[in-house]
Amino acid sequence: MRKILLIIMTLIIFVIPLSACQSTASNELVIGMELAYPPFEMTDADDNPDGFSVKLAEAIGKELGRPIRIEAMAWTGLIPAITSGKVDFVLSSMTITDDRAEIVNFSNPYAKSQLSLLISKESTVQNFNDLKAEGKKIAVKGGTTGHIYATKNLPEENIIVFDKAEIAVLEVSQGKVDAFIYDALTIYQNSLQYESTTRASFEIFQDSFEFWGMAFDKSNTQLLSDVNATLIKLQENGKVNEIADTYLGDIKKVFETQGLSFFFDID
Repeated sequence: MRKILLIIMTLIIFVIPLSACQSTASNELVIGMELAYPPFEMTDADDNPDGFSVKLAEAIGKELGRPIRIEAMAWTGLIPAITSGKVDFVLSSMTITDDRAEIVNFSNPYAKSQLSLLISKESTVQNFNDLKAEGKKIAVKGGTTGHIYATKNLPEENIIVFDKAEIAVLEVSQGKVDAFIYDALTIYQNSLQYESTTRASFEIFQDSFEFWGMAFDKSNTQLLSDVNATLIKLQENGKVNEIADTYLGDIKKVFETQGLSFFFDID
């Protein structure tokens, strides 16, 4: 009898803590990001996730009472990670589009952007329509809204697809392509970095702004509802703007001087 009691006590000692750990682990929010778009998603000097999106994710986790873990991955792997259950949701400057909405559900918008052009100073291109001409070449990052927009509005033979934005920028800087289509912030930053070889065009050619949302599996409606409610709270209590000022305060001033609408002016 004593041996049986000892076995039972031993099982209790080991099983209860194990169950507690499993419960804690199951409460963790795993959030997918491509940490390659500063100041929104990036890594710090110690290679830890950092940026606006990381701090927004932390604020959401805190409000929900759930620890978070950032899962870094390539852009093209973000939506598959949602549908396969590898992550709970994606927070990675992702534009809400009809095509994506067929696969995932999106949260309420938390930011907006517009497409712009980084143009080689060796090119005669002045605006988006000039890229329709025979022989013109535009670089796009695969799977982005710039890629989608170019595919719908330019000849297929004029489009060159790259996996990374920085490679596309170098192609423009070296005069190998006429332009690169991407969001206004990235275009502006790279026009400064490659000031001698590129120029930026912020002329509006889209019918409307692009809105960013967090992406969820279509079966995960409760988490979507919880995050939407939390997002509204963080917008209303000023937390979103507080994080934005930390990471994009200087950029906001630049946008104002350029006459560009800022990311978080979504009303």
